[in-house]
Amino acid sequence: MLTVLIALTLGAIVAPGIIRWIGTTGFYVVALAPFGGLLWVLTHWPESDRTPEVQTLQWVPSLHMNIVMRMDSLAAILSVLILGVGTLVLCYCAHYFDDARPRVAVFGGEMVAFAAAMFGLVTSDNMLVLYIFWELTTVLSFMLVGFYRIRATSRRSATQALLVTTMGGLAMLVGIIMLGERTGSYLLSDLLAHPPAAGVYVEVAVVLLLVGALSKSAIVPFHFWLPGAMAAPTPVSAYLHAAAMVKAGIYLIGRLAPAFAPLPSWQIMVIGLGSFTMLLGGWRSMRELDLKLVLAFGTVSQLGFMAVLMGMGDANVAMAGLAMLVAHALFKASLFMVVGIIDHATGTRDIRKLARLGHRLPVLAAIAAVAGASMAGLPFTLGFVGKETAFGTVWETGSLQPWQAETVDIVLLVGSVITFAYTCRFLWGAFGRKVRRLPTRAVAKMHPPSPTFLLPPLLLAVLGVVAGFWSGWLGHWFEPYAESLPAYGHELEHLAMWHGFGLPVVFSVIVVLGGAVLFLMVRRLRDVVFGSRPLINADHIYDATLRGADTLSLLLTRNTQRGSLPVTQGVILSTMIVLPTAMLFVGNRNTLEPNGFDSMAQAVIAVIMAAAALATVVLRNRLAATLVVGVTGYGCGMLFALYGAPDLALTQFLVETLTLVIFVLVIRKLPAEPEPRHATGFKPLRAAIGLALGVSIVVIGMFAAAARSAQPVSISIPEVAYKFGHGANAVNVLLVDTRAWDTLGEVSVLIVAATGVASLVFRNRRFGAAPRVADAARHFGTITDDDDDPIPPDRTTWLLGSEFRDPRHRSMVLEATTRLIFPTMVVLSVYFFYAGHNSPGGGFAGGLTMGLALVLRYLAGGRYELGEALPVEPGTFLGAGLLISASTAVTSMFLGAPALSSAVFQITVPVLGDIKFVTALFFDLGIYLIVIGLVLDVLRSLGARLDVETGAGFPSGPLRRQDARERSGGAGR
Repeated sequence: MLTVLIALTLGAIVAPGIIRWIGTTGFYVVALAPFGGLLWVLTHWPESDRTPEVQTLQWVPSLHMNIVMRMDSLAAILSVLILGVGTLVLCYCAHYFDDARPRVAVFGGEMVAFAAAMFGLVTSDNMLVLYIFWELTTVLSFMLVGFYRIRATSRRSATQALLVTTMGGLAMLVGIIMLGERTGSYLLSDLLAHPPAAGVYVEVAVVLLLVGALSKSAIVPFHFWLPGAMAAPTPVSAYLHAAAMVKAGIYLIGRLAPAFAPLPSWQIMVIGLGSFTMLLGGWRSMRELDLKLVLAFGTVSQLGFMAVLMGMGDANVAMAGLAMLVAHALFKASLFMVVGIIDHATGTRDIRKLARLGHRLPVLAAIAAVAGASMAGLPFTLGFVGKETAFGTVWETGSLQPWQAETVDIVLLVGSVITFAYTCRFLWGAFGRKVRRLPTRAVAKMHPPSPTFLLPPLLLAVLGVVAGFWSGWLGHWFEPYAESLPAYGHELEHLAMWHGFGLPVVFSVIVVLGGAVLFLMVRRLRDVVFGSRPLINADHIYDATLRGADTLSLLLTRNTQRGSLPVTQGVILSTMIVLPTAMLFVGNRNTLEPNGFDSMAQAVIAVIMAAAALATVVLRNRLAATLVVGVTGYGCGMLFALYGAPDLALTQFLVETLTLVIFVLVIRKLPAEPEPRHATGFKPLRAAIGLALGVSIVVIGMFAAAARSAQPVSISIPEVAYKFGHGANAVNVLLVDTRAWDTLGEVSVLIVAATGVASLVFRNRRFGAAPRVADAARHFGTITDDDDDPIPPDRTTWLLGSEFRDPRHRSMVLEATTRLIFPTMVVLSVYFFYAGHNSPGGGFAGGLTMGLALVLRYLAGGRYELGEALPVEPGTFLGAGLLISASTAVTSMFLGAPALSSAVFQITVPVLGDIKFVTALFFDLGIYLIVIGLVLDVLRSLGARLDVETGAGFPSGPLRRQDARERSGGAGR
């Protein structure tokens, strides 16, 4: 299982490169990843659910988050659907897209990544890990549904699906934690083996779990996001909305049914809402004119049907539920592909614009008819087997009261009648003549699809028929799961095409006759039946809810945030004063033993820092105040050095320098001094708050130090760091080994911060590296001689990019100095990175040093010099760094050690001799790249981009050659 998951993950990583390299034909190559996983599942099919294959990896044991993968019959059935249909959908993509379509390569990677996430979801035994995969499918669905990101409808639909399913996922997480804490285990196998006793606590937890399941599977009241998601490309609908994502909620219902099906809340939410969803979705599909929406609302209806069957908690009903689960994946994926081919060939999905298409595309019509027969529940298909079994087993189930079972069965009968009707409407709408002698314009101008384009839907449709004939053999795969449920005195139902005359046969006849009558009635009286708008529209309720949330947030902000930064800071700082001080007075206080300073140097530095802090308040010039603030930061670094913390001192100096640069990049676009303001009575209050904050922090810190009764652990950290982390630099060992999880989280926050900064500055697009000299020709063509002939920019330069700067802003001394010391800074950066495990430095310090080298290049040569210094997108560094750091964690797990474990190797290198190599260096390499990417992103955003926004650079308008030479100072070339 882990091998399959790794293979799918690697397939997702390499898929974009393959598709870019060989075009959309690369989808066939990419499809090998899920196809290989499918073969593995088929060859490792579990013989019994009592002894399933289980694989365990230590991940975060302290949080009960070990990776435990379990392949039982239910997981195997879902895995076959996920990987099998995924393989065919990827092959379908090779014809659906063309090479010129933007982002199609990334789309291929996202599809394989989704297959990996779904496979991890259905095989995870740990509920917390299951939740992680659950949310991965949500995020990937957002990206796939929003494929056409320039379309407002696509963006809205993607956001809607994200919000609804994420809300459900968060509720599910709370339910998982409640059940995990109650039972003492987060494993599904333990939960099902020893379910907690029923009670209010368990009912609440189960309701929260079901909110997640129902929202994922588009059950009322969360059904509206699925039709909206039809804005996605058809391959997404054929995969996510037929065989994969929407099945996640049904899977969770089926997984939990053995333990919680008897609960009243379960029966109301699963059986009640599922039954209503089947009716509502089917009826809505009858009024739609878009073929894709007909299938979308039909999917909503079928999901309600499957939720009822899988949630009934009856072994025989579960057999019908699994049959419908497989049948739906086959016929609905096939029909979505058929719609995609129609849209691809004719340019429309509107029923009103399609006539006599069946005459022009008979093979496609035949495929749709076979798949539609399974959807309608006609004989010789797996859909027929599933519905017949459902009709008989639900009527006789012992999991409900007899009147309840009969009511549910009648609801399923009515829903099946509607299903037959909208199936007929789909086939008639797509391929019917519609009382026309000639085809419509769209059909007349269509181009026929290639045979290989028809192959994926053909295979799925044929499989639906083959599975119907072999339903008895297929039932043997379903029985291990069904045996985990009570049969209520009945023998386990065996799937078969024919069980003899009885209630199911009568119901099937009613379905065909009633469905045909309903189709004909709606066809002739559609305007009468659906002439008025529905009384309740869930999509409109969703919009109203968002508007209400926006209004509430504005109201709350208006009453709590007055728009004044001093007021907001005053509230925050006052809270920092009051709460800790109150706790200090309430709690026990030890006797203080103040220790002033160990040397006069410390006292002098402290006085300088205090003076700088006071000067910051007095100075009005923004640049001067910024520089004075830097004095306090450098003073802090000096104190670190005097206290014997060289690594902290080095990092503090580097961070303070970079912070000063960022401050200057921002304030250079502001007036030198703020506008004078009228005197107010709040200055004494602000001064009092500032003074009180400083005093309270010092006093509370002293009491906190005095409260320590045991020997501090810091005394033994250096020894432990060297013994277990194999490094003499205790700070670096803590960051990349002992507390590596914290570091990984912090660098993730750094990436988010970099993205946020860039998003604020790049108002339209933020993609691409900083501009290079080769790009400058498009921007500078205004330097002229007297005869107005273009002349090149001045070539007097030490740096390639500085030739395009305004000569008035150039410094030859700075350019020459930068040219000389930049390589030295790069080498120093690499040294800090490599030596940081035993000496001051590390990936963070090395990355900051490299970042400062880039800062120097930008300040000396401008934005084009920044592009020449490092012509790589910041996102490449950020993504590569995070990937390397995360891969370090995963690699140790696959080697049988806890995540982020490190190993040491002693190697002999010629000339250099014996070198000790610690694998934590790879994690530090990720940190190194992330910091470089962060600095590069900030320079590109607050530096290069703001230069473009404000017109900084070479002066606009014609510039005479003589003027350019005079302004450049006539320095030697």
